[in-house]
Amino acid sequence: MTRPPKFDVPPGACDSHIHVYGDKSRFPSMPVNGREMEDHYLDDYIAVRDALGLSRTVIIQTPHYGNDNASMLDSLAALGLDKARGIAVTAPDISDAELESLHAGGVRGVRFGIELARGMRPEHLETFAARIASFGWHVQYRSTDEDLPELADRMGRLPVDVVVDHIGSIRPELGLDHPSFTALKGLIDRGRCWVKLSAAYQLSKTGAPSYSDYRAMARALVAMAPERMLWGTNWPHPKVDFMPDDTDLLETMLDWTDDAATRKQILVDNPAKLYGFAND
Repeated sequence: MTRPPKFDVPPGACDSHIHVYGDKSRFPSMPVNGREMEDHYLDDYIAVRDALGLSRTVIIQTPHYGNDNASMLDSLAALGLDKARGIAVTAPDISDAELESLHAGGVRGVRFGIELARGMRPEHLETFAARIASFGWHVQYRSTDEDLPELADRMGRLPVDVVVDHIGSIRPELGLDHPSFTALKGLIDRGRCWVKLSAAYQLSKTGAPSYSDYRAMARALVAMAPERMLWGTNWPHPKVDFMPDDTDLLETMLDWTDDAATRKQILVDNPAKLYGFAND
């Protein structure tokens, strides 16, 4: 059972990165790198969301469905578009009508990355960003410490905002002077880059509960652009051997920020602006 966090989570707080799997009888899935889709359904997530005191959610299309976003759209409708948004995975040749349908269903971005099974690749960045600009969507990129230095300049010239997943997937032991973190800082300085302070457990060497080896990197990012930082659980934590505690992940905000105002900015105000939630 998920325990409540040690701080008062502000109303409207958003989990900006989760994955949800639909009923297998309705939404057929495909293996990813030999892994079959697990049984992690929307009701399971809602129990976690409510225990954490969160009220808004961003669902990221899972590679198990490829370019078929139907399960994600179904979950968005169930949660309600006043409380949920989605990030799609599409083919480069998707029609404008299909993009409009995704937008109506709550989608606000498209995911890219060289490590993503069935996701779009860097060669499609410029042409696809031009297509989604009129929708007000953003590019969500799953980078690594290897490709980020090469891609940052290109992403900085796109006509849309860019959201970098999971602290750039930069290994914390590389430090703040590594070319990948320097590239991320440069991208942030251009003014249209957002960073998800999420999934530290994937690369942390120190581990739970505080993931202290990511502290310097996370705090540096918050200091650079608190108005463009986001947070998410990455529930249900695919591709890990040891499940992280979702409350531990939320409580990193106590260590990576200095005050309640900054936590509210990251948890409430920033996702409201990026994903188009109404500020009550």
